[in-house]
Amino acid sequence: MYLSERLAEYAHSLAYDDLSDAVIAQAKLRILDSIGCAIGAYREAPVAAARALAEKSCRGGSATILGTRRKTTVDMAAFVNGGMVRYLDFNDTYLSREPGHPSDNIPACMAVAEAEGRSGKDLLVAIVLAYELQCRLCDAADIRHRGWDHVCYGLVSAALASGKLMGLSKEQLAQAVNISLNSHLAMRQVRAGELSMWKGFSFANASRNAVFSALLAREGMTGPSPVFEGDMGFFNQVSGRFSLDVKAFGGRGRRFRLEDTFVKFYPAEYHAQTAVWAALELREAVADPKRISMVGVETHEAAYAILGREREKWAPETRETADHSLPYIVTMAILEGKIDRETFSRPKLSDPATREFMKRVIVKEDKALSAEYPGSMANRITVKLDDGRIISKQVDVPRGHPKNPMTQEEIESKFALLTGSVLSGTRSERARRLVMEVEAKGSLGQLLAACVVAP
Repeated sequence: MYLSERLAEYAHSLAYDDLSDAVIAQAKLRILDSIGCAIGAYREAPVAAARALAEKSCRGGSATILGTRRKTTVDMAAFVNGGMVRYLDFNDTYLSREPGHPSDNIPACMAVAEAEGRSGKDLLVAIVLAYELQCRLCDAADIRHRGWDHVCYGLVSAALASGKLMGLSKEQLAQAVNISLNSHLAMRQVRAGELSMWKGFSFANASRNAVFSALLAREGMTGPSPVFEGDMGFFNQVSGRFSLDVKAFGGRGRRFRLEDTFVKFYPAEYHAQTAVWAALELREAVADPKRISMVGVETHEAAYAILGREREKWAPETRETADHSLPYIVTMAILEGKIDRETFSRPKLSDPATREFMKRVIVKEDKALSAEYPGSMANRITVKLDDGRIISKQVDVPRGHPKNPMTQEEIESKFALLTGSVLSGTRSERARRLVMEVEAKGSLGQLLAACVVAP
């Protein structure tokens, strides 16, 4: 049996009764976190552009544009809502051979669940399924070093989760994977050099294509097979050969990968999270950042390659580059004692004092730290003061990691912070409550209505 068929069989068989209480609780928190990130990004320029395009497809639409009462086609809703969740770089992460952001699947699941009239329980199954599939693929093979974006794995996870919600047969689910994966591969250039707005929309586009592929499969369209094992397939062209023991996937007492994903405490690329914590500790020890003459950041290979190797990271011109820049993130944490949404504003990016301080920052890989990755994602920051003193701080695991998890209260506070000024009246609290009760709901209508942004 081909891999696409085995994945389809798993997707088809997964049921709500297979989910543990623990994974249901965590899935609801991931929904809450994702909606918070989305509503928090509602008024950002790239999100507004995507929403304007989606609104042009409103006539006859079946899925809500998040934050509004308007509907669009289900694949366009997956796209615009997906961009909203991802744009602030505040949604969750999974780090393995390949990094990824599995909550990127949630907007597609919500759009299809609404369009198909599915229940809250159906939504939870689809989300847990999508996380399991994407994370297991991330465990199996590193594709970023081969020049491919991690969202390629989302073509599989979002297609199968969407197809599950559409009620596709095992054969149709396999065809959805064949169509989606063959036809929509994304290059890693999206995360290299000066980053563009597309950084936040790459997975959104993958999920749009995945939903469309599932719709095609439902109508009887077939796709290239075997899409993984074929002579011109994914193994030979993209990932290299790997194996997946689908029988070991979550369910029937086995732990789900969703429980091993990482929630972000700060709105920045995940490999920089420990650098923020270390920089904040140093700031307290130093007291006056003006006394710092040199900042050394020793990090692991993934952080160095993604956040600290390219010259653009020392002079970021876009928000997307800045939240993927170790020099910038460390500089701002030291200078301001915080990392928040305003850290990446245009005035902060262009501040001459910030640019000048970044010239003092040196980033290099520490092979010993790389050897501990991804079990640890340590950053060690050392500063030299004007009197010659040297102070160093190292943080191995950030808040929000499964080894140092955020509490439900912390995630709810993050949600309130992101949505409180955007949703009118008590809608933020109502949305929070509806998410935490989602398994008891027959549809998503009330939740989506509670997320309508004030004019």
